[in-house]
Amino acid sequence: MSLAAISGRWTTLVLRDLMLGPLTFGQLRAGLPALSAKVLTERLVSLRHQGIVTRGARGYELTERGRLLRPLLAQLYRTGEALLAEP
Repeated sequence: MSLAAISGRWTTLVLRDLMLGPLTFGQLRAGLPALSAKVLTERLVSLRHQGIVTRGARGYELTERGRLLRPLLAQLYRTGEALLAEP
């Protein structure tokens, strides 16, 4: 179920950036320049519908539910780094 919440290309990178704190749409775009505005909008809408991200006065930020994904994402990145480091 956790993986279903973060499925889709770019979703993990959007969540990674939001783990640092609230970001505006423009800040998210600047941090992910290869991501089109259309796809970013789609990812944010999906994450909002799932209750993972909310949009407030300071921009987009993770909800408490979204913050529950932190250990999963951290482990995914550690595993990816280990796999890339292997010969």
